[in-house]
Amino acid sequence: MKVLVINSGSSSLKYRLFDTADGSTMVDGGIERIGEPGTALRHRWRSRTGRLEDLARAIAASDHRAAFAAILAVVNETGVTDDIAQPDAIGHRVVHGGERFRTPTRIDADVVSAIRDLIPLAPLHNPANLLGIELCLELFPAVPQVAVFDTAFHQTMPARAYRYALPHSFYAEYHVRRYGFHGTSHAYVAKRAAAHLARPLGELKLITLHLGNGASAAAIEHGRCIDTSMGMTPLEGLVMGTRCGDLDPAIVFYLGRAAGLDNAALETLLGNESGLKGLCGANDMREVLRRMEAGVAPARLAFDVYCYRLRKYIGAYYAALGRPDAIVFTAGVGENAPAVRAGACAGLEALGIRLDADRNAAAAGEVSVIHAGGSDVRLLVVRTNEEREIAEQTRAVLAAEH
Repeated sequence: MKVLVINSGSSSLKYRLFDTADGSTMVDGGIERIGEPGTALRHRWRSRTGRLEDLARAIAASDHRAAFAAILAVVNETGVTDDIAQPDAIGHRVVHGGERFRTPTRIDADVVSAIRDLIPLAPLHNPANLLGIELCLELFPAVPQVAVFDTAFHQTMPARAYRYALPHSFYAEYHVRRYGFHGTSHAYVAKRAAAHLARPLGELKLITLHLGNGASAAAIEHGRCIDTSMGMTPLEGLVMGTRCGDLDPAIVFYLGRAAGLDNAALETLLGNESGLKGLCGANDMREVLRRMEAGVAPARLAFDVYCYRLRKYIGAYYAALGRPDAIVFTAGVGENAPAVRAGACAGLEALGIRLDADRNAAAAGEVSVIHAGGSDVRLLVVRTNEEREIAEQTRAVLAAEH
């Protein structure tokens, strides 16, 4: 089955075509800055000789419809494959599925309507995701399409983990609860870790750490998420590139009074000006590490706060699970920053968590082992592939219909 995976953002459109028979990528690319000056297209494909080809150019794309037209034009121009124009199925990333969507779901008019109804829970993401869905339904009316939700993996959490200590009416009427995000990534790396350990996922206890510009932790017991660090929104939990993570809610009231910040300014502060950026002026961990190595004190503080929060969540989920079998690092920071992995595990030897410095420094490839001999808890670095997970879930949904 050839599955086209679409990730539609407010000003971007990313795509990847998979052959689910072997999980290989046939075509991938994306368009950034849609509707803005300097719209850029990147398109990669494997030629008939097996060589990986790469094309990048500036284009004119005033909206997502024009962006799709540009993609199809490039496919026709390269002349390698028209499968992207005639896929067997399309899988869409949707950020928020609320409590309704616990699994990937075949898209129909009712599903489209439900995703629209969930926009208040994800006003920055669901409208863009929905735009991609509606456009694909129009352009590919005969192709089956599936929505894969970032929140779905976390819907197995028990009430003790997802409910906040607020009056019941706020949950019942306004759906205030912990939802969690990055679920597609957590699900993918958990399965990859189980395969590496040669044990059924249903027998394992895992702590998975998705560390990118956005970051979240998940406690996974026997294949089911029982807790996760992000909450009703992606603001809660770990320190992130520009998001504050866990915060005393009374700070919001205080800043409203003392600094005269209205709700819009507070939302911008907590989501776009905080985290690593707020602590040291840089939201990219690579730049934080560079500054730290140069002796810049705020960068050292940002690094220490980041790793300390990670250790606290590892300890909390260790307690929730009762000694995990493995801790898995993934995403941009988790896969590429040995210093962060070392900082996250520092001082946890009493919990049976022992990092091997040489293995940690050399980690590369799809799966790397970074624990030391004698470590009771396995430590792994697993390269995430959310698009592949969406393709596999899309295939599974459609296979179950036959």
